[in-house]
Amino acid sequence: MDVADLTPAQARKRFRGGERRPTAGWCRGWTQANLIAVPKALAYELLLFAHRNAQACPLLDVGEAGAYRTRLFPGDLRTDLPGYRVYRDGRPVADRSEVVEEWREDLVPFLIGCSFTFEQALLAEGVPVRHLEQGSNVPMYVTGVPCEPSGPLSGPLVVSMRPVPEPLVATAVEVSGRYPMVHGAPVHVGDPAELGIGDLARPDFGDAVEVRAGEVPVFWACGVTPQAAIMASGVDFAIGHLPGHMAIIDARDDDYRVT
Repeated sequence: MDVADLTPAQARKRFRGGERRPTAGWCRGWTQANLIAVPKALAYELLLFAHRNAQACPLLDVGEAGAYRTRLFPGDLRTDLPGYRVYRDGRPVADRSEVVEEWREDLVPFLIGCSFTFEQALLAEGVPVRHLEQGSNVPMYVTGVPCEPSGPLSGPLVVSMRPVPEPLVATAVEVSGRYPMVHGAPVHVGDPAELGIGDLARPDFGDAVEVRAGEVPVFWACGVTPQAAIMASGVDFAIGHLPGHMAIIDARDDDYRVT
């Protein structure tokens, strides 16, 4: 079966069984989300960080301390994503296929919106999505733009990038702007240097994609931003998704579309 035709439950079963690859293009019409789980002692600060940086960290769901299911994710957050990253003292110390042993009773899981949610809408309006064309992960970049801090949490904005033909830039802005709960409209269009990005060919996460003649790089706020804050702030312990390897939740893309 084409991965685009899978249900969220079917995709989660495949990841639980060991399939490991980025989820762009999976489960057409179903919403994907970023995962970040932090100790309960830091949960309020992360909630406040998300509120203050809502475009980068649009909060979709929060679980109870120790829970590995949420209202929108009835699977197992420890096993049902295709990749995880474990942090200690702000450093990524391991990439895992599952985190059953690492999951702690005090961890509070947060699910944050993902720009994959509006990609089918972009395609429907004729806007190309290059990483889908190339069968790769979306490129993501750590910028020089600081987020609004919250207590001990601070760090830079992370963005994803999609090259858009210049005549379609306004369409891409308008279409993605209909999805404010999954990052919404771009934060920047054009020169990456204005965001402090030195080289589009060297993303910090994901894979580089081709930018063709007549195309403009368009940047959206990215839900990997909390992981950048975890690193910048030296948080003692956290678990996130491997960038681009998302939680596929039981919500429809259209649930987050506004008219």
